[in-house]
Amino acid sequence: MRIAVIGSGGVGGAFGAALAQAGADVTFVARGAHLEAMRANGLRVVSPRGDTHIHPCKATDNPAAIGQVDVLLFCVKLWDVESAGAAIKSLIGPNTAVIPLQNGIDAADRLIPILGPDAVMGGVAQISATIDRPGVIRQTGTFMKIVFGELDGRMSARGAAFQSMCQKAGFDVALTDAIQTALWEKFVLLAANSSVASLIRLPFGKLREDADVMALFSASFAEAIAVGRALGVALPPDMQTRLEKAVLNFPPMMKPSMAVDLERGNRLELPWLGGKVVALGKQLGVPTPVLSVIYAALKLHANGAPE
Repeated sequence: MRIAVIGSGGVGGAFGAALAQAGADVTFVARGAHLEAMRANGLRVVSPRGDTHIHPCKATDNPAAIGQVDVLLFCVKLWDVESAGAAIKSLIGPNTAVIPLQNGIDAADRLIPILGPDAVMGGVAQISATIDRPGVIRQTGTFMKIVFGELDGRMSARGAAFQSMCQKAGFDVALTDAIQTALWEKFVLLAANSSVASLIRLPFGKLREDADVMALFSASFAEAIAVGRALGVALPPDMQTRLEKAVLNFPPMMKPSMAVDLERGNRLELPWLGGKVVALGKQLGVPTPVLSVIYAALKLHANGAPE
């Protein structure tokens, strides 16, 4: 199976490396020092699941040089969706599956006008991993799962083939006929977690020790769930309880990627996470008081460290 990974950071790098180790023909698209390190020394994933080293590693900064692929894991930051989508048109064949594994809920909708409705599927990545240094991905915790499916709910041959490849790669995978629900389940979790953790700038082990901070998580979950239901998304009745339990079980040193970006002075995905809940709440008339305050407190950092 030919696979291209567009955006070889924590998510794309970790899943791409696992697929390459399992025998898939994987090409990573990256840039800068990360690309040069991958070309020179391969791609290394340091993880409690066991370390992986893909060397030699097929890596490029020119998607057009790859040719058509079977599966394209689309893992760029949310502000790069349109530009990266335009750059990958030559990779798309009649049966290519483009699977966005980004945060947020609208990547597929933004890619369809560029790549067409037949190419794009929906996807959810469940992993905590970041670039530790050029050429090295570091995973926190052991959970590693992809949930994906056709946007219209049908079960396709390309979906089954990729599911089989993921199973061979040794991480959890689920091919679903309800991808919108899966997208929103992750979105609610991440919109709340990234907002609270970035505001307080501590890992989950510290955050969950304080009852007032846990109340922030609970209120943020409730607001995001209410927005999703107002949009007509079928969210399970026990969703908030399950998300609150998830926070209690995260690895103590784990931080959302947005909190890591904030610490590094990088651009934030805030407008597509907590900010997206706030914007949708305004459109739908659903109150989001807690996430609105957190969004206001963080938005001056959204384009990187204020000068």
